[in-house]
Amino acid sequence: MRRRVLAALLAGALLPTGLAGCGIPDQTEVQVDGSGPAAEPGSYNGGGARPPTPADTSEPGPFIENYLKAAAAGEREQAYARAKDFLADAAKDDLRERKQSSEIELTVVRLRENLEVTPPNNDRTSTVTIKVQQIGVLQSDGTLAPPVASDTEYVFKLGPDPRNSSELRIYDLPNVLLTSDTALRGYYGLHTIYFWNAEQNRLVPDRRWLPLAVPGERRVTEVVRWLTKGPPDWLSPGVSKLPDGTQLINNATSSNGRWEVNLTMPGANDSWLAKLATQLAWSLPELTGQLDLKVRDQKRRTVDLKQERAEQPAFPAGGRPERFAVYEGAIHPLTLGEASGSVPVAAAKNRNVISAALSRSAGDQVLAALVVSRPDGRQVLRVGSGPDPVTVFNDSRDSYTAIGRPTWIRSLDPNHPGGLVVADGRLYRFDGAAGMVPVPLTVTGKVTAVAGSIEGHRVALVINGALHVAAVNVDGTTFSVGQPRRLFTRLSRLTAVDWIAENDLVCAGYEGNRPAIYQTTVDGILETPLERDIGAEVTQLAAYPGSVVGVLPSFTYMYEANKAAYKNNPVDIIKREQVKDVATPTAGKPAANPTAPFFYY
Repeated sequence: MRRRVLAALLAGALLPTGLAGCGIPDQTEVQVDGSGPAAEPGSYNGGGARPPTPADTSEPGPFIENYLKAAAAGEREQAYARAKDFLADAAKDDLRERKQSSEIELTVVRLRENLEVTPPNNDRTSTVTIKVQQIGVLQSDGTLAPPVASDTEYVFKLGPDPRNSSELRIYDLPNVLLTSDTALRGYYGLHTIYFWNAEQNRLVPDRRWLPLAVPGERRVTEVVRWLTKGPPDWLSPGVSKLPDGTQLINNATSSNGRWEVNLTMPGANDSWLAKLATQLAWSLPELTGQLDLKVRDQKRRTVDLKQERAEQPAFPAGGRPERFAVYEGAIHPLTLGEASGSVPVAAAKNRNVISAALSRSAGDQVLAALVVSRPDGRQVLRVGSGPDPVTVFNDSRDSYTAIGRPTWIRSLDPNHPGGLVVADGRLYRFDGAAGMVPVPLTVTGKVTAVAGSIEGHRVALVINGALHVAAVNVDGTTFSVGQPRRLFTRLSRLTAVDWIAENDLVCAGYEGNRPAIYQTTVDGILETPLERDIGAEVTQLAAYPGSVVGVLPSFTYMYEANKAAYKNNPVDIIKREQVKDVATPTAGKPAANPTAPFFYY
């Protein structure tokens, strides 16, 4: 093969180089009002950039950049054909094609450095090396599976096209269908679908990717197929599936703005069809009008999609958020331009606090979990619930060297509250009586942070300095954590994480040797740097993932670094003057800094 490639290279003529390659549009943001999803980046907005062609540039670096876009630049059925347009005939067999388009998978990578290009030889042959981070495998159902490959670099050999020497072609390449995260940003749209939890009382989001080239009328078909196939493996423990054997009959159809979906659904009853109607309404947020659900050609239910979303919230939105922080060992409200209330914890228990988590529950109930320092320097978890202010608390039986900020699981029965907390490098489950039980994980290593999602069926974890997500399986009055799925980010040595939107995380760690904060999607594909000039390691991080419009700016978070608290929108230190209900500092004594900021909602 290599001798044949060399012969083809030598057959090429020499001509001047051509034009530079085309660019990739940046992500967009949308705001969704109401009690459903919060704003999220890169949402499906139709259109899509023109697919790159080999004629766009004859510069080796931009040529390979365009090759990495090609597989993603249209519908998946033609992914191999678009990629092979960039290959010399002698190399096309090196990219072995799957036999069915439904099996086409894209290996998604993130470029870690600039491309390394060797100067062209006299025959205009050159090599391009890309250093990559493996993100995962984009499957035909729009989910991102964990990476299969472990390669950290790929090498491409280029030369002139024998049939048109003004154009380049690839003569040697890795045998994998590659694309980049920036290519997905330009040619794919994000789509959120929803599965019911096991108790069928709230919807759990699931992130999918759909080519922008897919016609609008086919999106309904794709969404229904995704729902009938079920959730990805990592999310399965936290959700329920449609009845076994549920399948779409033909494609969804539309006439005069009215949609029709025809299914086979063994054991279909009114309850199942009502649940499916709500799933579809939330999974198709861009559609209004009516949708008819048929089972084997018999119309069984009609749903007004817009009305269904208005009357059936996907999950509780969380209410009006309030900001708090710890100041001189006690929880205090913050005044940062929004309304703030009183501390919903009795003063007698609001002492020696290191960090805290407060959550609103059913009725006027407050859930409070405080990390408290004992006189001997060890720490305990103090948990209580009740009307505002909470007066009855229980301390954990055991003490620990260090306890992280707790998180409440919002999907639990309000009469049996519980949450998760990290203590001395292990994950624990706690209940309303502060009983702490170790949570077994399939990933070994030190756990340093945990945060629960707004709907209560997903958690984010920092394990061994890496970001993970896992499903929460609620079983009556208790819950368990599923197998963690690792997300691959630009940051290393992560220290903190929280949910900043329904499907987005904010995490703190190191970009090289520099502390930084990034926003990343729940599958790890899209990343946005938020702060790169922090100057000190982030030790606490809290975000508001709710969707109450007009209360806080989108993507609002606070953090602690160097024993001081900060906010974003805009980034600024939180001053003592912004802490309510504190005594005037003694003359000559420096004022303390607020620490451990968090949101109460």
